[in-house]
Amino acid sequence: MNRYEQQVLALVGVFTATSLVDKLARTGTIAETPLSCMLNSLLERNPADTGAVYGNDFTALRDGMRALASALERDPNALQRQPLRYSLNLLQLERMLAKRDDMLEVMGRRLEQIEKQVGHFGLVNDNVIAACASLYQDTLSTFSLRIQVQGDMRHLQVAQNADKVRALLLCGIRSARLWHQVGGRRWHLVFYRAKLLKTLYSLMRHTQPE
Repeated sequence: MNRYEQQVLALVGVFTATSLVDKLARTGTIAETPLSCMLNSLLERNPADTGAVYGNDFTALRDGMRALASALERDPNALQRQPLRYSLNLLQLERMLAKRDDMLEVMGRRLEQIEKQVGHFGLVNDNVIAACASLYQDTLSTFSLRIQVQGDMRHLQVAQNADKVRALLLCGIRSARLWHQVGGRRWHLVFYRAKLLKTLYSLMRHTQPE
C-alpha cells in the first residue's frame, strides 16, 4: 500500500466507527460484522501493515467508505453530517490524547486485560464491549472535548447500546491514531481532497460484492 492508501484506509476506519455510532443512535441496531472488525482493530497493536488492523478484509468498512466519500465529495445532499462531526471530533481528541503518556499507558494495560477477556468470552461479547466502554469513559471522556451523540433516546438509554457507542468511539480513536501514524493530518482533508477521494474510489471498487 502507498501512503495515500494507508491514510485513506485508516480514515475509513474512523468513519466506519462513527457511522456505526450514528446508526446505533438512530435505529438501536447494527450488524455484527463491522462491529467485530472495529473491536478487533483495538487488539491489533503491532500489525504488519495498515490493512492488518482491519483483518485485510475491507468489506466490513463499506459504511465508513460511503460516509468518508460523502464528506470529501462536498455534496450537501449526500453529506452524512453526524458521522463527519463525530469523526472530526475524534481526530481532535486523538491529538489531545497523544500528549498524555500517562493515559496512553493506562489504555495499553487495560487493552491487555480486554484481550484476555476476548480469549474467555469471544470478541463480540457484552462483557468485552462493556470493558471497552469503561476504558473510554475512564480516559477519553475526561477530556474537555466531549462527543455528544445525537439520536433516539429510546435507543441511547439502553445500557448495552450506550456501551457499544463508547466502545465504537474508542475504536475510532484507535483508527485516528493509526491515521496520524501513517502521515495523515487534518489539513490533508482540504488540500489533498482530490487525491484522497481518488484513492477512496479505488478502494471502494475493490470491495464491491461480486
